[in-house]
Amino acid sequence: MSEPAPDNEQVPAPEEAEAPPGAELIPAPVREVKGWRGWLRWSEDVAVSLVLAVMVLLPLTEILLRKVFHRGIDNASALLQHGTLLVGMLGGALAARERRLISLSTLTAFLHGRWKKLADVGGAGCAAAVSAFLAVASWQLVQEERTANTVLAYGLPVWVIQLVMPLGFGLVALRLVWHVTPGWKGRVLALVLALVTIGLCLHPPRTPEDMVVPSLIALFIATLLGAPVFTTLGGAALILNWGSDSPIASVPTSHYSLVTNATLPTIPLFTLAGYFLAEGGASKRLVRVFQALVGGFRGGPAIVTALVCAFFTSFTGASGVTILALGGLLMPVLLAAGYKERNALGLLTGAGSLGLLFPPCLPLILYAIVANANFKESGVTIEKMFLGGIGPGLFLVGLTAAWGIWCGPRGAEQRQPFAWREAKSAVWEAKWELLLPVVALWALFGGFATPVEAAAVTALYAFFTEVVIYRDLGLRKDIPRVMTECGLLVGGVLLILGVAVGFTNYLVLEQIPDKLVEWTTHSIHSKYTFLLMLNVFLLLVGCLMDIFSAIVVVVPLIVPIGKEFGVDPIHLGIVFLANLELGYLTPPVGMNLFLSSYRFKKPMPEVVRAVLPMLFVLLIGVLLITYIPPLTTFLPGWLG
Repeated sequence: MSEPAPDNEQVPAPEEAEAPPGAELIPAPVREVKGWRGWLRWSEDVAVSLVLAVMVLLPLTEILLRKVFHRGIDNASALLQHGTLLVGMLGGALAARERRLISLSTLTAFLHGRWKKLADVGGAGCAAAVSAFLAVASWQLVQEERTANTVLAYGLPVWVIQLVMPLGFGLVALRLVWHVTPGWKGRVLALVLALVTIGLCLHPPRTPEDMVVPSLIALFIATLLGAPVFTTLGGAALILNWGSDSPIASVPTSHYSLVTNATLPTIPLFTLAGYFLAEGGASKRLVRVFQALVGGFRGGPAIVTALVCAFFTSFTGASGVTILALGGLLMPVLLAAGYKERNALGLLTGAGSLGLLFPPCLPLILYAIVANANFKESGVTIEKMFLGGIGPGLFLVGLTAAWGIWCGPRGAEQRQPFAWREAKSAVWEAKWELLLPVVALWALFGGFATPVEAAAVTALYAFFTEVVIYRDLGLRKDIPRVMTECGLLVGGVLLILGVAVGFTNYLVLEQIPDKLVEWTTHSIHSKYTFLLMLNVFLLLVGCLMDIFSAIVVVVPLIVPIGKEFGVDPIHLGIVFLANLELGYLTPPVGMNLFLSSYRFKKPMPEVVRAVLPMLFVLLIGVLLITYIPPLTTFLPGWLG
């Protein structure tokens, strides 16, 4: 997963070098780098930070101008959308630089020595070839746009911004090869494998149509060997289009269309707000608040764990960040309260994903964008998904807390009595952070801001809270680092989403959704049977795919089927996300399992055993959410 750095970089600690899959989400330490690579690193960090800063300020300026002068900035929405493109590609390059591109493979965790190096070379070589093809296809898109000569705003041609796509994919390809091993031997082998793969694609021994199946098998093997998710989905899209004699430029075209979606800027903006919280002192203050309010009850530490994890995940959008940020704080609290280590480990691992149904979490936004982009008549909006997720989210938090109470210590001597003075002091100290959800929802539903502008307001509020009020983050020392980390996470996700759309579009062109609807409606005649089969299918999807690629690939398949069976589209969306929430806890892809193993230094089998009761509890919750639609539809119907 990690490797010794080049000669002019610091070598990572031994435990980093042996980090398990999933540890790529852990923020890398700041390293002093000299030479041209140092300047490249510095310029990339500054670029992504500046773009994020502009993305925050542009909507806020738009709100101000609209209120004062009754007019805004010309093409502000288009500028903001292309800012998302810049953040996505720059962040993807950063993720490749830090060896943190998301991978599904768990095989390399069990390999050592020469076998691990060979697996790394095989995965990186194929992945580099796919990324190189995406760079070439993106260049074709740029050339077409240059011929059209479309102007974005203020005389700036669109193709100039689009140049970041071939440059970004090309840089990712180079870094996949460079970081495969610390020595030149492995790099040369990976480069040779990439060139051989490219040569076979350019001059195949048989017709492209005949080469589709062998190519997909090779791509699957590369995925097992550790190739990043975006190269798996992007490679599949390229191979399928190649075999059907379609232009490969359609893949980056789809990528461009999704990433410049009008509502997609909410993703980096809300994620940035969450990162300000996670990197500041919010975790300690919020733990103190909930500990003071409910810590005195039986199972109080478990309730605290569920509430704090849900709060953090709802803003960071990544349950792994929650485990890493809060694990060191909450594990001692649970153990000191008398919880068995296995129960505490299972509770923390399971609670890490609880906030995925609460606004403004990333999967809710993605689902609304993908569902609405493919089926505009679906009526799925970000606002409705936010409202629909509150009831089921609270229900799952309640089930988690109840399980924590049940498995907690029975003796009253393990609990601290409620202290009004401490509770009042803790709430007062954390009042600005406790108001953050209120600010986000007020901006979103207050009627004066679009979802993107509401996200910008939330990000500015979080910045002001952590930098100006609490002064936990330094303006020059910490903010660039935090914004770089945010851009890196967003870039890694957007790489997956963009290329996954190319794969989905191929399925649509082949009428796979229509055929699936026809088969399902002929084979299944009950709405409730369909929902049960959907649960089983989504649990399997959660075992094999990460939540981001699953949203892009699977949502266009299930939305039309749900419509045929009369399932409320918001209810269908929450059922979809609630099932995939379990994917964070389910082998072999369960990211929380790997991060928990890494964070608490426990063997994977021990983590799996600890989390099984939590997984069973959440599974019951998901089934109840599926068959009790009012849990989801009440708030959207009442407030809609």
